[in-house]
Amino acid sequence: MKKILLLSDTHSYIDERILEYASNADEVWHCGDFGVNVAEKLEKTAKVRGVYGNIDDDFIRKEYPETLYFKCENVKVLMIHIGGYPD
Repeated sequence: MKKILLLSDTHSYIDERILEYASNADEVWHCGDFGVNVAEKLEKTAKVRGVYGNIDDDFIRKEYPETLYFKCENVKVLMIHIGGYPD
């Protein structure tokens, strides 16, 4: 069974403890609002799957889509930063 570290809304801040958790994970899933330099640091420690968030710049938007659909160990996964707003 894969070990997944699930993150979102890091907003340019990545604590060393998070990087330690990432190094022990098989994959990191980031659900948007990476901010500056977070993706690069995570990519050095594990495979990263992610989507961009509303604060992310062109660098992140070129590397990560708005939505991502994939299967992980026969489980369907859909990632999106903001799934909608309540009425």
